[in-house]
Amino acid sequence: MGEPLLKVEHLKKYFKTPTGQLHAVDDVSFSVSAGETLGVVGESGCGKSTLGRTLLHLVEPTEGKIWYDGKDISSVNRKQLHNLRKDMQIIFQDPFSSLNPRMTVRQIVAEPMEIYRTGSSSEIAKRVDRLLDTVELSQRFADSYPHEMDGGCRQRVGIARALALRPKFIVCDEPVSALDVSIQAQVLNLMMDLQDEMKLTYLFITHDLSVVKHISNYICVMYLGQIVELCPAKELFLYSIHPYTKALLSAIPIPSIDIERKRIPIQGELSSPINPKPGCRFASRCPYARETCFTQTPPLREIAPNHQVACHLAESLYQEATAHTAASK
Repeated sequence: MGEPLLKVEHLKKYFKTPTGQLHAVDDVSFSVSAGETLGVVGESGCGKSTLGRTLLHLVEPTEGKIWYDGKDISSVNRKQLHNLRKDMQIIFQDPFSSLNPRMTVRQIVAEPMEIYRTGSSSEIAKRVDRLLDTVELSQRFADSYPHEMDGGCRQRVGIARALALRPKFIVCDEPVSALDVSIQAQVLNLMMDLQDEMKLTYLFITHDLSVVKHISNYICVMYLGQIVELCPAKELFLYSIHPYTKALLSAIPIPSIDIERKRIPIQGELSSPINPKPGCRFASRCPYARETCFTQTPPLREIAPNHQVACHLAESLYQEATAHTAASK
């Protein structure tokens, strides 16, 4: 990895509930290099979206440090946050609910530039036209309202709005999960082209491993608020180590009747994220679990170069995975 644009250390976000503290994001550390994409995957409720929103201060962190472009942005005042918004943006999951239904496409894309007074009315209008061309959206949609467009076009409007202030870093919060598969491919290819053209850095949140493989340089797997595995994207699909990652990968369908993939079912009861007990949070569902797994929380540690895993049995599982990969070649 190159020089990190974003660096996170021991980030936590807890929410108060009637029964205790919900650990939505719990002691998460990672970095993202400029111009690269870090994919964040995991099942619903694992803390992916909360992580992305915490980085942007849409929700405030409970503890931990966030560095952006070498500056500590863990705690910022209103003016600092206003300036930070130029560089850090978000593309939301549901384009319909994230776009103002009373505004036209032209008004939606122009709004950030008007707030930040980036130019005169005519300059902003020209910039809006260029942005619509950039996201490959026909000019005939400029005076349309969100409800008059399909999901793919609405998401292109969301991307254009995110690009309006020329940010360096964008949180992509499941930007294609609400779209048809054919439209997903178009939007993903557009985002990759824009990344190359504008040198953008993405935190790409999704529950779809096939999607994250297509766009990411690195992938981190989250489970109940914690990172359980973090490594280069190609390496994760070549030999995953954590039992939870193995189970997720086994669920990816193979488009061939000649190849059979053995599914690894996840059984057992899901641990509660409210006041979690010490130990591995996947232990109650893990086929490899030992007594230690239920009493001691495994740290995220490097098992191989650029490959980090939070598991007490990581070394033996790594040897098993590499041996299996070598045997299958």
